[in-house]
Amino acid sequence: MKAWKIIVAGIVVAIIAQIIHSIEAMATMDFYMDPDYFAVWSKIMMPGPGPPPTEFYYYSIIFGIITGIIYAVIYAMIKKSVPGKTILKQGLYFGFLLFLLGIPHFLSIYLLINLPALLLVYWAITGLIVNLINGVIIAYIVK
Repeated sequence: MKAWKIIVAGIVVAIIAQIIHSIEAMATMDFYMDPDYFAVWSKIMMPGPGPPPTEFYYYSIIFGIITGIIYAVIYAMIKKSVPGKTILKQGLYFGFLLFLLGIPHFLSIYLLINLPALLLVYWAITGLIVNLINGVIIAYIVK
């Protein structure tokens, strides 16, 4: 396991996730601007009405890098067990595994936080896309 590859994978994963999640947030902005849901958003994301402050994006990028590094370490540890003969297939399998592991998180959010079910569906779809792309990126970099 080469530390520099893990860090590079974490950074690239964070960039890809940030881009895709930003596009998704713009497409679903009505959910975020609905006053019925203002109380559910963190004070970091929405300290008041309007778009998130710059600090929110800093946190998002830092958390994305940390998540990417964790995923890359996990891949490095289990890569010999990931099915597929090519980097692409291994990455897709790994990304899909990450998505499956996230399903309990989405189910818990639905039970615990007053959010529209459709927004959670959008988040799940975006999560699948992000995980598949990032699984391939991690498999390629960490190989």
